[in-house]
Amino acid sequence: MSTSQEYQTRRERMVSRQLAARGIKDMRVLDAMRRVPRHLFVPPAYRHLAYQDRPLPILEQQTISQPYIVAYMTQALALQGHERVLEIGTGSGFVAACLSALGAEVLSIDLHQELADSANSRLNRLGIDRVEVECADALGDFEPEQHFDRVLVTASATEMPVRFKPWVRQGGLLFVVRGSSPAMEAVCLQRLDADRWHAESLFETDLPRLIGAEDQPTFEF
Repeated sequence: MSTSQEYQTRRERMVSRQLAARGIKDMRVLDAMRRVPRHLFVPPAYRHLAYQDRPLPILEQQTISQPYIVAYMTQALALQGHERVLEIGTGSGFVAACLSALGAEVLSIDLHQELADSANSRLNRLGIDRVEVECADALGDFEPEQHFDRVLVTASATEMPVRFKPWVRQGGLLFVVRGSSPAMEAVCLQRLDADRWHAESLFETDLPRLIGAEDQPTFEF
């Protein structure tokens, strides 16, 4: 059975060898990944694999993304420590914990009640604040009461649903993954004004599908 010190050593190795050595340069992101105990966000049977650069199974046949992808998407959000972030797809709560460690105020939603409940319990147990978790359908009746500085979609779609666009304030960023497996495109979109967006292609990845996305009206960018 691994001790807290052993997990800390593995986490340090993950940051230096898997993240910093592969181009993650934001020191605040590296520090957040160093501080958040990923092994506590995976089922006990997989904790010995928690600091390998691989996705791992969680509840509801979902996965926790590999550390490099989490670090890259978090770096792409360019957080300064005051932003309001909407995360679509809570999963284990690990990404929300990293966003909180960067000073963001996070609303995280998940379609699965069991995932939302377990993530909320885990975050509370670890004393991770500034995160609100709700069970909600981003493609259904969910309607946020405000705009967000950042919207992070942690699942993929062939093309992105148009309903996400109004949730991003002017000047804000929308992180999405589009395309088909095994080579999807991660894109960061900046809202320039009411109708114009600037898109930056970031990297190739392969994420689970956003349930229901294929039945939604989409937007091109």
